[in-house]
Amino acid sequence: MKEDSYNTKLSLNQQPAGSQQMCRTIEEDALAVDHHVDMSSSTSDDLNLIPPLNFAIVDNGIFRSGFPDSANFSFLQTLKLTSIIYLCPEPYPEANTEFLKSDGIKLFQFGIESYKEPFVNIPEDTIREALRLVLDVRNHPVLIHCNRGKHRTGCLVGCLRKLQRWCLSSVFDEYQRFAAAKARVSDQSGECSVLHRIN
Repeated sequence: MKEDSYNTKLSLNQQPAGSQQMCRTIEEDALAVDHHVDMSSSTSDDLNLIPPLNFAIVDNGIFRSGFPDSANFSFLQTLKLTSIIYLCPEPYPEANTEFLKSDGIKLFQFGIESYKEPFVNIPEDTIREALRLVLDVRNHPVLIHCNRGKHRTGCLVGCLRKLQRWCLSSVFDEYQRFAAAKARVSDQSGECSVLHRIN
């Protein structure tokens, strides 16, 4: 694929006057994007299909994981992603941005801070906007990720599960499976307060 066949543009979602920027979007306009990965002529040495940390299928066309690095790019190409929803405030690394360009993947970034203090909630409007993007099939296949694919990703997936009419005990069970021993009571209570307001 040719680098010069892409135009990168940075756009901000329309926000009412005086409101904070909720989502940073990087769109890759591909003039000739070929999402096909030919594996028939590859040997096992050519393919290092390593999924990112905490990778899982959430639903048809929806995946979750921790932060992907260059060792995961071959695996991610097999998913034929259209979009990535990144839930951290830190800038996306250059190597990852170049990967997005080369594969024509759109990045939606929501700068959700990682809190260790109890009783801190993830902003409801941010979760609603991220959830809107997850539900829009035009963004599928989509990968949702934060740093480790645990807390912020777990909260967004938990809200999706609520919309899918999962019972709260099943939502929390899935959350804890990915968060492992570091599951935070404050995250669950914060998630629960967001889940009760998401319809």
